[in-house]
Parts: sequence; C-alpha cells; structure tokens
Amino acid sequence: MRSDTPKLLHDLCGRPMIAWTVAAAREAGAERVILVESPGRELEAVLGESVEFAVQEQPRGTADAVKAAGPQLEGAETVVVLNGDHPLITAATIRGLAEAHERSGAAATIATAVLEDPTGYGRVVRAPDGTVEKVVETKADGDATELELHIREVNTGFYAFDARELLSALQRVQSNNAQGELYLPDVLPILRQDERTVQAHEITDRGSMVGINDRVALAHARAIAQQRIHERLMRAGATIVNPGATIIDVEVEVGRDSVIAPFTSLHGRTRIGSGSTIGPASTLIDTSVGDNSAVIHSYAKEAAIADRVSVGPFAYLRPGTILRDGSKAGTFVEIKNSDVGAGSKVPHLSYIGDADIGEGTNLGASTITANYDGYRKHRTTIGDRVKTSVDTTFIAPVSIGDEAYTAAGSVITKDVPPGALGVARARQQNIDGYADRRKEREEQARDGAKAPESEESRQPSNLNSERP
Repeated sequence: MRSDTPKLLHDLCGRPMIAWTVAAAREAGAERVILVESPGRELEAVLGESVEFAVQEQPRGTADAVKAAGPQLEGAETVVVLNGDHPLITAATIRGLAEAHERSGAAATIATAVLEDPTGYGRVVRAPDGTVEKVVETKADGDATELELHIREVNTGFYAFDARELLSALQRVQSNNAQGELYLPDVLPILRQDERTVQAHEITDRGSMVGINDRVALAHARAIAQQRIHERLMRAGATIVNPGATIIDVEVEVGRDSVIAPFTSLHGRTRIGSGSTIGPASTLIDTSVGDNSAVIHSYAKEAAIADRVSVGPFAYLRPGTILRDGSKAGTFVEIKNSDVGAGSKVPHLSYIGDADIGEGTNLGASTITANYDGYRKHRTTIGDRVKTSVDTTFIAPVSIGDEAYTAAGSVITKDVPPGALGVARARQQNIDGYADRRKEREEQARDGAKAPESEESRQPSNLNSERP
C-alpha cells in the first residue's frame, strides 16, 4: 500500500478494511471471531474487545497463520477461514459456505468460482468422484501443467474445516516453496491422505473475491462497496439522485422519502430522518438530522439537527451544535457548541459560539457572540422571542432576557433585562464640509510633490485628521 497505515486498517467507506470482514462474519452467525495479526498488534488497538486475537510471530504463510490460532480453535466444531484483505465478502457467502460444509460432512470445503479468465488464481483439481483432489498454484512457471492451466474453477481463498481435522493436518504441513512459507491449500492433500473428503462449494458473488494489495484495488473495492450501500438505502425508500456523485459511509442511515442530492458526502454515524433533503454539495459527519429538514450547500460535524430545520446554503455547523424543531441556520452562518431553540432563526452572516438561545428568537444579520476573552471560553444566554438588530455583538458572558431587543450596531457587554432594548454604540457626529476640505488638502499635497522638497514638507501629516 506504500503507507504508514497497516493495510487492513485502510478506510473503506467509513470502516477499516478488516472491520468489513469481521462484520460479515458476525452477521453470518459466527459465535467467535479470531483475528490473526502481527506482533505489532496494530489491529488489536483498533478493534479492541470485539474479536479474539492470535499472533503470528513471523509472516510464514496462511497455514502458519491459522496454526497460530490453534490453541483458540481447540474444542470448536466448524472453522471458517477468511482473508482480511477481501473485505467485500458477504454474510450470505460465508453462511452458504458453512452450511454446505456441515451438510456434506466433509473434513474441508473450499469456496470456488468459475471464471472466464482465471489468470493468477490457484486452480481446483477435481478427483473422478467430483471431490477436490488439490489446489494447484499458478504464480510461477512450472507450478501447473498446461492441462491444469486450462481449468477455469479457481480457489477463492475461503475455507470451512472440521476443526479437529484441521488442527491435525496443520501439524504436518511442510514448505515446498523457495520462501519457506506454509500455505493453507497444502492441508487439503493431507486430509485426503487421511481418507477424508474435501468438497467444493461454488460461489457466484464476484465482489467477495476482490482482494486488496494496493490503492488501485482499494479504489475498485470502494466502488463496489459504495454501490452496495446506495442500493441498500434506495431499496429502503431513500432517493439518491446521482449515486455516481454521492459518497455515503456504511454506517449511515437514511429514512424513507429523504432525498440525497448530488455532490453530497455522508460520513461516520450520520443519521437522516424521513422526508429530509440533504444537498446538493453538503457534507455531514457524525450528524443527526430529523424529519422534513433541509441541509443545502453546507458542512456539519457532530451536530444535532431536529425536525423541520433549515440549514444553509453555506452554513457551517461545528461540534456541539443543536438546532431544535423549526429552527434555522442560514446563509454564511457558523454555529459552534450552541443550542438554538425551537423556531429560532440565525438567518445570515453570523457567528454563534458557546450560546444558549431560547425559542422564537431572531438574530439579525452579522450577530456575533464573542465567546473568547483570550484565556477562557464564556457562554452567551439569549432568551425566548428576542430580536437582535444587524451588527450586534455580544461580549460573553452576557445574558439577554425574554422578548428583549438590541439596536443595530451595538456591542452588548452587560445583561439586557427582559423586554428591554439594549443600545451600546457611540453617538453619531456629522462633520459638514469634510469632503471639500479633504479635496483641498489632497490638491495641496500634489502641488507640494511638484515643488522642491522643503524641511517642512518632509514632516509627517495625517490627511484624515481633519477636525470640525
């Protein structure tokens, strides 16, 4: 992957790659999931207690990896072996493999697929009775005969085993390659030598076979995963106007009759209710949206948007923002760690940080809560049915009572009682004739520039300091 991030922890539609395989196994009904990892234990730090872990001390092949989990397999009945870098395997595929294995009574069952172009895959060689005789690798010249290369049935890399038979055979696997690695398919001939049956179970889900070894393959897998996510949501009643221009993570939920417009990205544990419109060109991260709300051309992270709320265009909702029923965060509005009450509106060109706003309040254009004094953050409290005029700044901590008003251009530094008008601005003073006198001074300056420079002309002057 050419990355500092371990391959199995690369993100795939909102989940680490390995978490997809674990989730599919859980959904298929696995009682226990054992993950074999390297001594660095990078996977354990991410997945925590959701799975059991075994450590393969050295990367000596797939058979050695399964052998590392041997102590944890003692007493098990059926063991299904999956590849962590095949994240698109489905629960249905896993369940089908396990059920076919248990019905057959075989010691092992391998998942196979018949491909038009089997290049690069190990070929499945069948015995005359239809059981599996062996798997022939094709990685190097001479691995397979010309006849074997014409076989189109391939090994997908997924297996189901009788646990006791598997553990016994693993003790007898020997390396037959220059790398000194032990491969899991080498278990199969050993089982046949013990007169045990090896069966094949053909799968048709080609997505399950997508392996990831570089970022090109990761992009291919992401496209398949994204299509599956879109189809699941649309079949559940959501509208995705242009799936090719929409990104939705696997954990996202979208309710019935909600519309996801183009160029929208929904990430993390975002939840969208019913009848809402998201986008175009909106990004929501770990954000909840209620019913019949709209988020247009906006960005929200860790915000809670209730029912019948209007957001945007061009709004920025930062963590801790709560917009209650019927409220509004309009054009070029930024809100952070604030609770906006039901029916309250912040229509445009405002910054609301660390504030509690009551119900039915309207904040005029360019309302600012100055929440930081250079040392600490402070909160602003604004009551119910308050109306602020344009260009009002609240210097926190400050409290505005119910049904209070502020005058345009006010800087409010003290509490405003309920029903009062807060006015905090300098008295206006008009200077008559200012424009003519300024013009005269400018002409004098230009004339002075043409004349020889004198000591007096080199002294600094302020053309804007005209007094009445």
